[in-house]
Amino acid sequence: MGVEVVPAPASNPAEITAAIDAFARTPNGGLIVLPSAVGTRHRGVIAQAALRHGLPSIYQLRMYPASGGLMSYGILQAEMYAQAATYVHRILKGAKLGELPVQAATKFEMVINLKTAKALGITVPATMLGRADEAIE
Repeated sequence: MGVEVVPAPASNPAEITAAIDAFARTPNGGLIVLPSAVGTRHRGVIAQAALRHGLPSIYQLRMYPASGGLMSYGILQAEMYAQAATYVHRILKGAKLGELPVQAATKFEMVINLKTAKALGITVPATMLGRADEAIE
């Protein structure tokens, strides 16, 4: 498909900015930001650097486009917390860990930040907007 993955580990705002600055020198790029504590903490830094370089970006959680990132597609955290609470309840009632079923997310959400899309010069197709769970304006 002609896609090159370029890992960019970073642990603080200066490293994040430097990594995105370096990546932005390559034409036709975009960011896929994987979930991490560092990314969550510095999501505004990531979004600002991506916007400054005109890089589209996608994330797993809604909080990223809410902080200026382009879009997210991923699990609903509330559902995962509810599943975890159910597991804790079952364990406290005596269930054996090895007998509990593995659960996976069943609900996903897509959030698009239209203000960021406009700033990047991206027109979001109506079909995509129709599928989005939320459009931030």
